[in-house]
Amino acid sequence: MSVLDPFETRLSRRGFLKWCGYLASSLALPASLIPQIAAGLERTPRLPVIWLSFQSCSGCAESLTRSATPTLESLILDFVSLDFHPLLQASAGTAAERSCQASIKSNFGRYLLIVEGAIPIHAHGAYATCAGQSGLKQLAEATEGAAAIIAVGSCAAFGGIPQAHPNPTGAHSVHELMVAGRIPQRPLVNLPGCPPLPIAMAATLAHIVVFGAFPRLDARKRPVVFYGQTIHDHCSRLSCFQQGLFAERFDDLGARNGWCLFKLGCKGPATHNACSLHKWNDGLSFPVESGHPCLGCSEPGAWDRDGLYHPIKVNLAMHNRSP
Repeated sequence: MSVLDPFETRLSRRGFLKWCGYLASSLALPASLIPQIAAGLERTPRLPVIWLSFQSCSGCAESLTRSATPTLESLILDFVSLDFHPLLQASAGTAAERSCQASIKSNFGRYLLIVEGAIPIHAHGAYATCAGQSGLKQLAEATEGAAAIIAVGSCAAFGGIPQAHPNPTGAHSVHELMVAGRIPQRPLVNLPGCPPLPIAMAATLAHIVVFGAFPRLDARKRPVVFYGQTIHDHCSRLSCFQQGLFAERFDDLGARNGWCLFKLGCKGPATHNACSLHKWNDGLSFPVESGHPCLGCSEPGAWDRDGLYHPIKVNLAMHNRSP
């Protein structure tokens, strides 16, 4: 039983088909696949999901619960059996751990494991423990029976803030632990971001439910449809960049007039994500549009590179184009 069953809502047929169209558009799929998506969601048994959290702020889980379209959130949770989630589940302590172990046992080899947060290995994993186990041991046991893994957020995907210099806890990403042989190798998709976009998480889950596979991934195991372009490519301040209109300070005339924030450290030209395309809060805005430079949070090593408000070194001529 899903830990969220008491809160689930049902969609009308019209709302369901509308959502399927929105999903197809988000995944850059042709409209001709909408009937297939609808049929797949209707006939596919609920996918068992176990969500584990380690060194994180729970922002990724919070992001998922704040999906821009309520029907998006309710539909995804209606077709995914979220059997364990430390933030959202009603149970706690021994009862919660029993539920997690029961799901692992009954769904061994076919559940989807979602990992939030980096995993520490220094001090024998003492920096993140749960139910008397280190995070590394808990992850290794859960990975053993997983069909695939989604690393949500930059901490799980690339190490994120916990791994920033000097990394006292020995924080590692899921991929790094796989490469090092500390956890079993399983199909992996990374959804970086601090936090990742709700639509990136929801649409990736829906793609797995409908097609039984991840969407097309790039070399860093990120879905191309969400990470194939940069923040800069669809930025609302792109025309100012192309005209050479840059804010020099946060309180100058350029900043007040909405000019490009590149000289204030915006990492948009080097950051692969869809924030400027899908935005946040029901498409209302995203950090750059709201007046703050992109920090590049969805890229590896973001917190140790260049300085948050220092201009990055990029070929401006290469980026001075329309997407």
